[in-house]
Amino acid sequence: MNSVIEKEKKLNLALTKLKNLNLIKNPEIKKNIEDLNTQKNQLKIEKQELEEKYKSLLKAHANLNDKLEIIQNQEKSEKKKQIEFSEKIDELNQETDSLLEEIDEWQT
Repeated sequence: MNSVIEKEKKLNLALTKLKNLNLIKNPEIKKNIEDLNTQKNQLKIEKQELEEKYKSLLKAHANLNDKLEIIQNQEKSEKKKQIEFSEKIDELNQETDSLLEEIDEWQT
């Protein structure tokens, strides 16, 4: 990105110097100026395209970060639910064991 800006500055400087020359005497200089203007315009277009791509990438990055955060939150929630479920199963197992012990006591 910086190289494009530097090229643009150099081209602008060169154009300014060339405009100060007498173009009528040397048609080749006039052609060079036109070429430089064309290059300058192309660089501006490329710069705009790169800036648009950069903005697009920033948006995509932000969207992916948001999605990742949602997924991480869901994962945390699922882990919490699994822990709670395991605790409930343990409680039920303990109750079942207690009931079995009571049944054994009644049978004896």
